[in-house]
Amino acid sequence: MAKDLALTSLAKHQGLQAFAYLRLQEADRLVQRATLEPLTDGGLRTAQLLADALALAPHHHKAQVLQQRLYQMFVPRWHFPMLADSARNRAYAAAIAAKVKPGDIVLDIGCGAGLTAMLAARAGAKHVYTCEQQPLIAQAATRVIAENGLADRITVIPKMSHNLVIGVDMPEPADVVISEIVDTLLLGEGALDTLFHAMHRLAKPEARTIPEHGVLKAQLVESDALMRLWRPHQAEGFNLSAFHHFATIAQITPNDFAICGLKPLGPAKPLFAFDFTRPTTKPAQRIEVLTSATTGTIHAVFVFFEMRLAPGIRVTNGVQADGHWGRTAFLLDHPIPAQPGVQLSVCAHHDAAHLSLSVAQDEAVRVSVSAEATLRVDDPVADIPENAEYAVDHGFAPPSTWARAKSAASPAGQAERRA
Repeated sequence: MAKDLALTSLAKHQGLQAFAYLRLQEADRLVQRATLEPLTDGGLRTAQLLADALALAPHHHKAQVLQQRLYQMFVPRWHFPMLADSARNRAYAAAIAAKVKPGDIVLDIGCGAGLTAMLAARAGAKHVYTCEQQPLIAQAATRVIAENGLADRITVIPKMSHNLVIGVDMPEPADVVISEIVDTLLLGEGALDTLFHAMHRLAKPEARTIPEHGVLKAQLVESDALMRLWRPHQAEGFNLSAFHHFATIAQITPNDFAICGLKPLGPAKPLFAFDFTRPTTKPAQRIEVLTSATTGTIHAVFVFFEMRLAPGIRVTNGVQADGHWGRTAFLLDHPIPAQPGVQLSVCAHHDAAHLSLSVAQDEAVRVSVSAEATLRVDDPVADIPENAEYAVDHGFAPPSTWARAKSAASPAGQAERRA
């Protein structure tokens, strides 16, 4: 009897081993197919093959590695800290609740995980059409929306907004257009071009937008830690300064931002203002004079954005702000001692997608400081008025005239009208 049981147990064990071997062989075959699959569908078929392989063999090393490579290729890592940014989420939730009305048709550009689309549905939208150009993300968003019981009120369209057609993808133009497609300098994700198309082709004439307005600002800052991070002078006794010309723009992660401790040396000044309700893709150039209001060392020109999502609801990635957004600092070629009244002229240019900025640091001048030239420590987005007006763009001028060009510029804190 005992012998029979032992033989039965051995047979079962051998059978399980054989079954596991067959499953592993099938997983190998699926992984091989995944490596040969073209990615022209955005990785959908490859992802399914790898998921099937891992269902058969959960510990399959190659399948795990390829799956992570695929996700990192098609799903930008910033999605996760963005979704965890509670301040950003609260601001968008409040703005959407304030601007979306019952019965509205909403276009949500850049679906991501579906959060803003679900917020619009919760606010009472009749229907939300949310577009996402990355098929893997669109597929996941569809599942998220369904799991939250909103599949009947939200349609995920796996397309770029530029490819949407009224009457095909959406039954009618949108009453509200929602987007969060800005990078650390506001422009890098093509926000202006995307919104220009959406407001002209996909929205009703008086459609509401979230966000409404945005401003790019510049400010003189000090940070020894930033310079040590981006321009270390030596390592193990070797001089590294000949490598520094590669580090002209510091792209600062949230973690590095916390470590670097940027110190504002003077008030922030507006460079460019944008009306997202009437977006334009016209390039613009501007000269601005930044003034130091305290002592220290000028290491960089810090550029940041402020956005008004809805009246009284604003977000920023300024020096005093938290959140998931990175920061950008244009590093000076060499530090400049700061005293109250020291001025630097900066020349900025954008083409609706990128920002360039140069500093006439060899022509820093000292002027007397008025009572208004103090550090701003109050509301970091107070300079976006509720009814913003925009001033005509300034053109380039020779560096020797930059300081004098300030007389033609609008006062700090006043939004500008851009033609």
